[in-house]
Amino acid sequence: MDPRIEKLANVLVQYSLEVKPGQLVRISGNAVAQPLILAAYRAVLRDGAHPVVRATVDGLDEAFYREANEEQLRFVPELQRKEIEAVDATLGIWAETNTRALTSVDPARRRIRGDATRPLSQRLLARAAEGTLRWVGTQYPTHAHAQEADMSLDEYANFVYGAGHLDDPDPIATWRRIHAEQERIVARLNQCRELRVVGPDTDLTVSVAGRTWINCAGDSNFPDGEVFTAPDETSTRGHIRFSFPAIYGGREVSDVRLVFESGRVVKAEAAKGEDFLRQMLAMDDGAKVLGEFAIGTNYDIQRFTKNILFDEKIGGTVHMALGSSYPESGGKNTSGLHWDMICDLRDGGEICADGEVIHKDGKFLIGM
Repeated sequence: MDPRIEKLANVLVQYSLEVKPGQLVRISGNAVAQPLILAAYRAVLRDGAHPVVRATVDGLDEAFYREANEEQLRFVPELQRKEIEAVDATLGIWAETNTRALTSVDPARRRIRGDATRPLSQRLLARAAEGTLRWVGTQYPTHAHAQEADMSLDEYANFVYGAGHLDDPDPIATWRRIHAEQERIVARLNQCRELRVVGPDTDLTVSVAGRTWINCAGDSNFPDGEVFTAPDETSTRGHIRFSFPAIYGGREVSDVRLVFESGRVVKAEAAKGEDFLRQMLAMDDGAKVLGEFAIGTNYDIQRFTKNILFDEKIGGTVHMALGSSYPESGGKNTSGLHWDMICDLRDGGEICADGEVIHKDGKFLIGM
């Protein structure tokens, strides 16, 4: 087994989740990630906690969307509701063997399922904001994701573990240093009332007054590297062109261009996948509102891999999510959608805070 898998498991359990003796820890993922599932299971046991594994196999989601009737699409077992209340920490391991398995699923069926499961995700986020639950999601290298990134499996594994600083002698110490560096950025951003993003075909303004910036340094996503908040739901105005394809549920939408007025999308265009984009924006009342505004800070991630876990962290980019917001940032928007889209600022872009340039050509002029 790659020794970095054991290091990853230890970082996730000891640093990201801060597992304590006696806690109930859920570990979920595709069975193809068995080496990491097992390593995390052992790490939880070593810390005196109680691991519960929820492993799945290829094809279940595809079969569900193909075979389920509307009643089944809307059904959420009470067991799932109780489990969210019972666990103290949850580790999600993403390990798809076919990233396009759900590409042909009717968006209407996905909307029905999203409506049904939204209370579960909202409750998880609420517990995380309350401090009664810790969660983290991570990527296990698979051939499917390596192919999406135009890499061999070995190259992709090196990319994944390198982005998480797992080649460092003490990755936990590295992430604690990153947290301290980003804390200075957060302190400055928490003083801002309005941000303006200017770049190619982009001039967008959001209000962040009264909202809280969150320092992401490996505690909820791993690898990590961003700072984010929730914009005021009624303030976003202007236009933006997203540099990279926006991917949601295996569907790829290219050259997304959005126009906002009074906080809502009033015009949406795309060179590819425009119909799907508009269907997702019509998912519910909150889908046309920005739930997240974030700045990528991981400069060890510099290439687009069609995996949002990494792509949204690219140092020198901003990303914005249509749909649901995270309660801990002060956001109030609710939706079955949370779709991150990325805008590259590394070549001529800038971010102004209350009229002052604080980020230019992909680099902060403050803090870090």
